[in-house]
Amino acid sequence: MNDLLFARWQMGTSLAFHIVFAAVGIAMPALMVAAEYKWLRTRDDVYLQLTRRWAKGTAIFFAVGAVSGTVLSFELGLLWPEFMRHAGPIIGLPFSMEGFAFFAEAIFLGVYLYGWNRVSPWAHWCAGVIVAISGALSGLFVVAANSWMNTPSGFVFKDGQFGEIDPIAAMLNPGWLTESIHMLLAAYLSTAAAVAGIHAFMLLRTPTSAFHKAALKIALVLLGTSAVLQPISGDFQSRHVARLQPVKLAAMEGQYNTERGAPIRIGGWPDDAAETTPYAIEIPYGLSLLAYHDPHAEVKGLKEVPKADRPPVLYVHLSFQVMVGCGMYLLILSLIGVWLWRRKTDFANQRLFLKALVFGAPLGFVALETGWMVTELGRQPWIVMNIMRTSAAVTPMPNLVVPFAIFLGVYVMLAWVVIALLWRQVADTLKPVLPREPAPSA
Repeated sequence: MNDLLFARWQMGTSLAFHIVFAAVGIAMPALMVAAEYKWLRTRDDVYLQLTRRWAKGTAIFFAVGAVSGTVLSFELGLLWPEFMRHAGPIIGLPFSMEGFAFFAEAIFLGVYLYGWNRVSPWAHWCAGVIVAISGALSGLFVVAANSWMNTPSGFVFKDGQFGEIDPIAAMLNPGWLTESIHMLLAAYLSTAAAVAGIHAFMLLRTPTSAFHKAALKIALVLLGTSAVLQPISGDFQSRHVARLQPVKLAAMEGQYNTERGAPIRIGGWPDDAAETTPYAIEIPYGLSLLAYHDPHAEVKGLKEVPKADRPPVLYVHLSFQVMVGCGMYLLILSLIGVWLWRRKTDFANQRLFLKALVFGAPLGFVALETGWMVTELGRQPWIVMNIMRTSAAVTPMPNLVVPFAIFLGVYVMLAWVVIALLWRQVADTLKPVLPREPAPSA
């Protein structure tokens, strides 16, 4: 059991770091090409300088994400050999497609970073667009593999073996579309919130900076768009989970009893011994309405399954509450930003709003991490839902505490490198905004 615990800790720690690197790697190219588009349309040097600096940030996260992703691919085989032995032929297709998307992203990122004054400005911008699309596709294909673990399909399971494998049906499993969209929006939302918070902090120090005003406006567009779309995506996702993973939904809401007109719970502290969720604020009929669009629909409770087949309810419930809370804060913040924008308000003069953006800067990543915990912990004790238990997939290799410590050190070092490089980038924005290279010719 200790080997299983350390294997899960190691995989969880790796994912916790990698998901941040990957999310920023997906979203930063979108901000980068938006800034360059503004420069191409206005020829304002502020947008050119902003594009160059965001391109450096994109390169940093691409490189670090590549390293952390490579480590994860090795960990799958080293820590979960039984899982890969059976599932490898099934989920190999999305991982292969992710490899193609990654190589396309690498090639066109090289063109983008070294193509200034070597290709036409619009061709350069198109290279950036391909980087943004490739990054999004990489995320979609990886999530396809993960969603298969939640809603497995594309095979026949008989006598403990997977047969009649259809890799395309497995990749396009029932959970793929809603989970992928939700994850992509989370990447854009978390990154936009962080970027907006950084430039809001800089505007509090230098309210007259045209550079930070321009950066904040672009970040707020992405923040507002993703923050509004994410609850819609969450609605589809919740109905999907209610239909295909009812035990996960019950854990998310601390719902122990099967009942019609089930309430939504805000807060609360699930008690597995008493099988209740005390201290929660309950909104009558809310869960039935959210999950089935019917206030009197029946919601399956945790008591329907043996305790050995239940996920860790406390952690899943609390993670879900934190995720929703952070998302609601960013949604309200983005709506205030839209209202101020429509009034043509100078954001630099809205110090309270800027401080709220600074406070919200890390909340997108908090929501991202806790949302991923809901996805992964809510599936336990299964590594492939209702087919293979996590305990049956773990490596027999003993003494996993040593590799856990080594990998943890690697990720801490990567995080330190990223923070140091980004700090230099942020500090550089306090310098005068002047193009460091001649502006690309039209």
